Amino acid sequence: MAEPLLAPILLAAASIPALVASDWRGWRPGRYLFKPLSALAFLWLALTTGTLETDYGRWLLAGLVASALGDILLMSERRAAFLGGLASFLCGHLLYAVAFTLVAGNAVFAAASLLPALALAIWSTRWLRPHLDVDMRMPVQAYILVISGMLVCAAGTAGDTIAYFVITGAWGFAFSDLAVARQQFVIQTKANPLWGTPLYFGSQMLLAASPLAL
Repeated sequence: MAEPLLAPILLAAASIPALVASDWRGWRPGRYLFKPLSALAFLWLALTTGTLETDYGRWLLAGLVASALGDILLMSERRAAFLGGLASFLCGHLLYAVAFTLVAGNAVFAAASLLPALALAIWSTRWLRPHLDVDMRMPVQAYILVISGMLVCAAGTAGDTIAYFVITGAWGFAFSDLAVARQQFVIQTKANPLWGTPLYFGSQMLLAASPLAL
């Protein structure tokens, strides 16, 4: 199994820093090259970890595909593309949530995660609301609620062998979205993708690797 895993990991190790460097320098051709390659890396990794062999893996893979589509859409700066990307990621989080619930549930940890997930949702909403156009408030609020639910479902895997991959990947994904939101709605700086991009793709790689722990 080690050799098939190596290729997508090497692809990620090369393409993610190249994507960060392209964004830092404002080199758009690099963004259009390395962002799809970075998404390909986590899809490729998922296909080498047995995602097609279990219900959990198939739902997870569907979520990864939805996320990759969101990555492609968010390469454009048009509002319609952003909304399409937001919808794709929302679907991805719903698919992840379904996958996580197929793992032996831990109701205690899921309940305990309600507080931090709710705190993140409330804080994010209050932080972003003054910066949102009226027509963006409902889509963004829906997205925040869905990702919060996904975090609760991820916590329900606690005690299972995949918990480290799932919980770390889910929360990493959620925090990386703060960089995207800040860049899109609050202030555009080179610092946002500098930390948000590697956190996002690293989190997706963790989720893609999770079937290995089943």
